[in-house]
Amino acid sequence: MRKFNIRKVLDGLTAGSSSSASQQQQQQQQPAAAAPEITETLQSEHFQLCKTVRHGFPYQPSALAFDPVQKILVVGTQTGALRLFGRPGVECHCQHDSGAAVIQLQFLINEGALVSALADDTLHLWNLRQKRPAILHSLKFCRERITFCHLPFQSKWLYVGTERGNIHIVNVESFTLSGYVIMWNKAIELITFLFFRSSKSHPGPVVHISDNPMDEGKLLIGFESGTVALWDLKSKKADYRYTYDEAIHSVAWHHEGKQFICSHSDGTLTIWNVRSPAKPVQTITPHGKQLKDGKKPEPCKPILKVEFKTTRSGEPFIILSGGLSYDTVGRRPCLTVMHGKSTAVLEMDYSIVDFLTLCETPYPNDFQEPYAVVVLLEKDLVLIDLAQNGYPIFENPYPLSIHESPVTCCEYFADCPVDLIPALYSVGARQKRQGYSKKEWPINGGNWGLGAQSYPEIIITGHADGSVKFWDASAITLQVLYKLKTSKVFEKSRNKEDRPNTDIVDEDPYAIQIVSWCPESRMLCIAGVSAHVIIYRFSKQDVITEVIPMLEVRLLYEINDVETPEGEQPPPLSTPVGSSNSQPIPPQSHPSTSSSSSDGLRDNVPCLKVKNSPLKQSPGYQTELVIQLVWVGGEPPQQITSLAVNSSYGLVVFGNCSGIAMVDYLQKAVLLNLGTIELYGSNDPYRREPRSPRKSRQPSGAGLCDITEGTVVPEDRCKSPTSDVKDNSFSRSRSSSVTSIDKESREAISALHFCETFTRKADSSPSPCLWVGTTLGTVLVITLNLPPAGEQRMLQPVIVSPSGTMFRMAFLDATGCLMPPAYEPWKEHSVPEEKDEKDKLKKRRPVSVSPSSSQEISENQYTQAKVISLPTQNCAYKQNITETSFVLRGDIVTLGNSVCLACFCANGHIMTFSLPSLRPLLDVYYLPLTNMRIARTFCFTNNGQALYLVSPTEIQRLTYSQETCENLQEMLGELFTPVETPEAPNRGFFKGLFGGGAQSLDREELFGESASGKASRSLAQHIPGPGGIEGVKGAASGVVGELARARLALDERGQKLGDLEERTAAMLSSADSFSKHAHEMMLKYKDKKWYQF
Repeated sequence: MRKFNIRKVLDGLTAGSSSSASQQQQQQQQPAAAAPEITETLQSEHFQLCKTVRHGFPYQPSALAFDPVQKILVVGTQTGALRLFGRPGVECHCQHDSGAAVIQLQFLINEGALVSALADDTLHLWNLRQKRPAILHSLKFCRERITFCHLPFQSKWLYVGTERGNIHIVNVESFTLSGYVIMWNKAIELITFLFFRSSKSHPGPVVHISDNPMDEGKLLIGFESGTVALWDLKSKKADYRYTYDEAIHSVAWHHEGKQFICSHSDGTLTIWNVRSPAKPVQTITPHGKQLKDGKKPEPCKPILKVEFKTTRSGEPFIILSGGLSYDTVGRRPCLTVMHGKSTAVLEMDYSIVDFLTLCETPYPNDFQEPYAVVVLLEKDLVLIDLAQNGYPIFENPYPLSIHESPVTCCEYFADCPVDLIPALYSVGARQKRQGYSKKEWPINGGNWGLGAQSYPEIIITGHADGSVKFWDASAITLQVLYKLKTSKVFEKSRNKEDRPNTDIVDEDPYAIQIVSWCPESRMLCIAGVSAHVIIYRFSKQDVITEVIPMLEVRLLYEINDVETPEGEQPPPLSTPVGSSNSQPIPPQSHPSTSSSSSDGLRDNVPCLKVKNSPLKQSPGYQTELVIQLVWVGGEPPQQITSLAVNSSYGLVVFGNCSGIAMVDYLQKAVLLNLGTIELYGSNDPYRREPRSPRKSRQPSGAGLCDITEGTVVPEDRCKSPTSDVKDNSFSRSRSSSVTSIDKESREAISALHFCETFTRKADSSPSPCLWVGTTLGTVLVITLNLPPAGEQRMLQPVIVSPSGTMFRMAFLDATGCLMPPAYEPWKEHSVPEEKDEKDKLKKRRPVSVSPSSSQEISENQYTQAKVISLPTQNCAYKQNITETSFVLRGDIVTLGNSVCLACFCANGHIMTFSLPSLRPLLDVYYLPLTNMRIARTFCFTNNGQALYLVSPTEIQRLTYSQETCENLQEMLGELFTPVETPEAPNRGFFKGLFGGGAQSLDREELFGESASGKASRSLAQHIPGPGGIEGVKGAASGVVGELARARLALDERGQKLGDLEERTAAMLSSADSFSKHAHEMMLKYKDKKWYQF
């Protein structure tokens, strides 16, 4: 175990810091006896990166399948992903390496296997009997394109239809092609087809294949042009052909095998008798207007899919998607349920991708007894209850509503207070909608994993509509707890004339940009894209707020916008409104002080208008204070780039590229309002020139500040944040490539951190302060003088004073432990406390450290990390994180009993470093920065957890902890569980006697190599898959994993040999017994005649 000593010079030894560099190096190598040692326990073997689970709705869905015995649902996507759903909490994500779109899915019902057909003309066989499904076999078609697949129940032969109209047959056990091929010209009998259709000869691609429910030897083949053929597999010819003028989209059988129904491109349904191919027995236009005089109804939109399901006690169900009339402009997509004489049209919020009817039996030749319909929408999954009047939907237990409004920011909190999730759940339970089906969710296959993680985890997502969602993410599951609508405090704009001030963004003026949350005190603070900040307090009681507390802040940029012609000197810096002082500024009353300047420019106008009517607030998060930045001289306020709240101090602070503002949310007063340059005082190390007169309008959406490759800086220098000009700040020299006047002058606030620590070199004890980091690499400190707790806190002002002097920062104590910001434990704000509790609150002080200890500040500024020793303010350690890229996210997190720095770089690398020595512990290439969504949502948290928004609808969680990777296999749920297949329907005496029941077929005799020969090798290529091994490679890699697998295989082999030995012994005993009884029978009847028996 490696030990590191950090040179720490305490109060009386400050003079020693001015010694030479060689003496300092000698002190670091040979620590003094008084200097504490920090033992770093984290090593490289404690880190390993792997994906854990994916939550949310599958992005761009394209296919759907259901196993009626295992009760497992699978969704395929256009990006080649598979998402399997079982009972709530059992989910699994798989990915095809090619990334091609999934066009069809087929379960091997109750076999624990799945066949997927992709748009690149490949078939894949997935093994679902392991916790992480893997591909067993693949088959790549080389000369024909796959359009449709059909796998009969309890069959190993898969029918594959192609774009050329041919049908090939695949053995799913070996994933090889049979020599049996149904050619399109034989199926339609080309001469007959030409007689009826002289315009063209080819019937088009195969759009449907299914076997007759009562006769497995009859195959129904649907071609796109409108032709259907009933193929006899034994005689290898078509028994019947059915033609219709309109293109076919889908076909479905009646369970008796005597009728089938087709859906067509003109919005009609045709029902055919098998033995009457001349014309359909019935033609239905479900949504067509019936014209008088017996004319044909007007054409409608295509019916994309139809299903025909029967019941024992009533009329059959005909369920279809599409088919609406063309004159229904603007009508939402619909699913139509026809049952007897009633027709129900169910409107959907999004386009219908596919649907399936869930039935009681897997056998196609029995009454289907449908009980629900699964509808896969473009952005949702809906389950409709067919057994209740009105067809209500089931309440969806899966976390598929992440994208209800686009996610704009994301935060992840591990090891939260244990009472937090129950509290959020109790207030969120009141928000649930009513009117759902009373039945339990029917997709309930699989088993839960063993949750090895026992600590609570919470994910917070901010959305474009201003909503904030809290999710329970404990034990690799996800469940929504509570939803907060921040837009409720603002007036809604009814038309364009009512929204003249919201043009800071193009749309989504309420979008959440930053979330700052204190789990212990439950205080929440959000920053919106319209330069607004809202502070929320958690309460379990209803409250009616008569007047919403509001503050307007005029955060003015310091440098004059006017360009001076003829070489004149620029005018002096203007003083912003409400600069630093100890007098609180009272909150604004309604209406706001909106005005315009003399030249007609908009001035002192906020982007959003706060409601002036009473606001009823339900239990949960309730508005404490609304803060808005206002227009200044015709220019809109800049978006907020950093935000922090502290419940112990009662303060919130935020900053942008104009400056910084601090607000006392207890007294509703602005304490600090300074431009960035004014934080430096007269010691600004950067030469700034006047910027251009007018900044262009900002793009919409909550994003990051301007992070570009140009901000990479080769050098760092450590400086002290004191009034001394030479030791003013921890700052960075600027790269020669970044010489833009605007970039130099617009220094944004990038990091804010409240802490109780040393602010100056001469400090003998820590004090409350705020540390500020900027985009130019400077770190400054602002001291806070807080009045005593209790009544005096509400009466006396908080005094803040910049001492003259990052991307992410945190503080460690002298033992190397992470110092959390001070906080007040949560209590119900409106309930009066008892006297003992008041006394305790008066005595409670913020979290602090002993005066003799010192801290390190870890500064991660895009390319480098530093550890600064306090109060000496010397740079103890420095590490270049990346040379060729820049850091998108850096967090100081705890893992085990230690602390480390975790970073995600734009080049796709995830890295961890020990603290305080900044030793590299992990460097893995994981994911390149393909869009800003990943950069905006990637975040690390404690215990080796991280997440990001992998698509607009999905959250990907991962771990960088070796221990979690090893336990992941146990934590994952099982998809396949041993279930007995239901018994086949009884044929009945008369059907069995006269042959009226289902006819079986020996497919092996027809499709096997001995009967049909070998298929052409050039037609398809077999590719063996990697999916035969149970377990996760990432969790069992290396020698240890190989030995464990070998030991497991030996154990299994020994167990099987033992079972075989026991079975052999039992068979020998049985044989001896049989031989003895046979001998006795022979002796008994040896001398008897035949008539004596």
